[in-house]
Amino acid sequence: MSHPSPPAEADLTVDGAGLLCVALLLRLRRQIEGAPPGTVVHVIATDPAAPLDLPAWCHMTGHTYLGPVPGKQPAYALRLTADARPTRPDAPWHPVQPSP
Repeated sequence: MSHPSPPAEADLTVDGAGLLCVALLLRLRRQIEGAPPGTVVHVIATDPAAPLDLPAWCHMTGHTYLGPVPGKQPAYALRLTADARPTRPDAPWHPVQPSP
């Protein structure tokens, strides 16, 4: 599966170095809240699962995963979309369930 080349410049950087993916996704969700669609986010992530978890989270939410960002530290790029599916604030790997 190919991804577009990530842009060199990030509109927002989320530093998740040293965090496991669960904590990384909590931080990412919190920091992108309110950011406009089209925002390019670079996520610094040292967890070995990040290259799998970030694309999966983007697929689940509808954000666009752009791929790894070249540089000295492991980082990944994504672009926020207008029609992203919301996730739970306490569990960003679970979609918000509609009220009955």
